Amino acid sequence: MAEIKYEITKELGVLSENQKGWKVELNMVSWNGHPPKYDIRNWSPDRERMGKGITLTEDEMTALVELFNSRDEEDSFE
Repeated sequence: MAEIKYEITKELGVLSENQKGWKVELNMVSWNGHPPKYDIRNWSPDRERMGKGITLTEDEMTALVELFNSRDEEDSFE
């Protein structure tokens, strides 16, 4: 299998952290030399390993934020 190359170009924030130190992070990541995209995934404490995640273009992230902001109060998890 081909090696996946990545560069975290901007750290946007940590969403959560488990007991083993793995963090779910939102970052801008360039995959295999392509322009950076929004990326949400699990990272090991040293960032040498990663879990499955999702990448989003600027348009997809904007749509996600709009969907989140337009949800009804009764749709929240509180």
